[in-house]
Amino acid sequence: MKFIEMGAIIIKADKKSNKLLSDLAKKLGGNVMNLADEQFEDFAIGSAMDAAKTGETVDRNSILAKLRAR
Repeated sequence: MKFIEMGAIIIKADKKSNKLLSDLAKKLGGNVMNLADEQFEDFAIGSAMDAAKTGETVDRNSILAKLRAR
């Protein structure tokens, strides 16, 4: 059995450029999915959270104390 490695890219551009890039991707055989700004923001923050993961836990009181100090 042969497995094909797949990847994805996200390009945020103006409406005209998005149309051009989308058409090109489709002609090259790619699948195109349009994301609303909110969906893009959700993805971006999730990606940032994954990158910042330390594996450490913090107790609730420490977090609340930091929030109250602001």
